[in-house]
Amino acid sequence: MAKNGKQTSRRVASTASKILHDGRYGKDSKSVAASALSQTKPRGKK
Repeated sequence: MAKNGKQTSRRVASTASKILHDGRYGKDSKSVAASALSQTKPRGKK
């Protein structure tokens, strides 16, 4: 399986998080948002 080196930006990740927490969006929108969040860099404690 090929490795995807691309990462989701913080701005897109923030929007995706808002979509997941908002009840007005449908299943398809939430699926895309979850996919975007799964491609973000993990943020550890500083």
